[in-house]
Amino acid sequence: MIQGFSGKKILLALTGGIAAYKAAEICRELKKNAAEVRVVMTQGACEFISPLTLQALSGNEVHTQLLNPAAEAGMGHIQLAKWPDLILVAPASANFIAKYHAGIADDLLTTLLLATDSAVFVAPAMNQAMWRHPLTQKNIAELCNLMKNKLHIVGPDTGEQACGDVGPGRLLAPEQIINALAKYFGRENQQVQAKLLSGKKIIITAGPTREAIDPVRYISNHSSGKMGYALADACQQLGASVTLVSGPCNLQAGAEINVVPVQSALEMHKAVNDLVDQGCDIFIGCAAVADYRPITIADKKIKKNEADTTQLVITLEQNPDILASVAARKNKPYTVGFAAETHDVLSYAREKLRRKKLDLIVANDVSKAGQGFNSELNEVCLITQDEELVLSLDQKAKLAEKIVEFIARHICSN
Repeated sequence: MIQGFSGKKILLALTGGIAAYKAAEICRELKKNAAEVRVVMTQGACEFISPLTLQALSGNEVHTQLLNPAAEAGMGHIQLAKWPDLILVAPASANFIAKYHAGIADDLLTTLLLATDSAVFVAPAMNQAMWRHPLTQKNIAELCNLMKNKLHIVGPDTGEQACGDVGPGRLLAPEQIINALAKYFGRENQQVQAKLLSGKKIIITAGPTREAIDPVRYISNHSSGKMGYALADACQQLGASVTLVSGPCNLQAGAEINVVPVQSALEMHKAVNDLVDQGCDIFIGCAAVADYRPITIADKKIKKNEADTTQLVITLEQNPDILASVAARKNKPYTVGFAAETHDVLSYAREKLRRKKLDLIVANDVSKAGQGFNSELNEVCLITQDEELVLSLDQKAKLAEKIVEFIARHICSN
């Protein structure tokens, strides 16, 4: 199923032309992808395909007349103009385009288009000479200029035509038209989602920490920081104000993201708590923070001849738990942790969620080849007290978008 059509109200309009038969396939595909479809046909369209065909495919009465006594009792054409999320005219004849450009409202379709605030997609279909005619090109150009973002022209295609001519003017294939609508609804959804985290302050930790042994050596891990940076981008795209507390990474954050660079777990702990003190709605602890650090750090490089030739003992002490310190606050932000495990992934993650009093934990198995640390791919499970959701293997950027949308919707529902 193509994403973006579920629940969308689409008014499919047919004008007179041999390509009208392709509208049946468009209608079928829209219904298959869970759109609600109503159909309007001009008198010319009815000469090429039966309204009964479109009625059977759409599951709704087909509208063919402007002055329908039954519908007009409630100003039916005006109500129909207000109903759709989008109007698709396919096929759109040269005659229809000329009338639309002139603002003529002498049938149901042209009247609807003058009365609607919905987006309009026009899929031209005509003989190549008619499409190339200067008047048709002028009508299209001026319509696009007048309607700006409200009008979208899709096609036409180029190829052999029913009359035997070859050239531009063929109706785009139904799947290409469907894809154009899907892209439009995808952008529309992004614009809606962009408001989900508007005004929210989010702090994210990313990357590894480095725990110094001496001036040239340190203890660290394989974290690349890619997931944390992807989360920061996803939060910023949804309208949030984002601060990224980053361990050493070879990555570049977006221009509008505030980056606080740190090296050690102690530095990250201080930076995070100072920032949370200033106000924070969501905290995402994505960094792979070292659990331990050397108790003493040599002020000079440890030389081989200064140490035992067979072993060197480094005594470690525990680092502060950054995630737990945020979650333990009296007025804590919505707190998200990550559990990177090599075995018993879900059981360890559930226990960590409970023990640290988190709102959400993102669990992933870093033992699997080709995903997790230092990879572009990952597979995770989102776990809350009431819900578990598996996000299958995907690019980290796409996973980040899904994780952030999950967080945003949970916050909005509370």
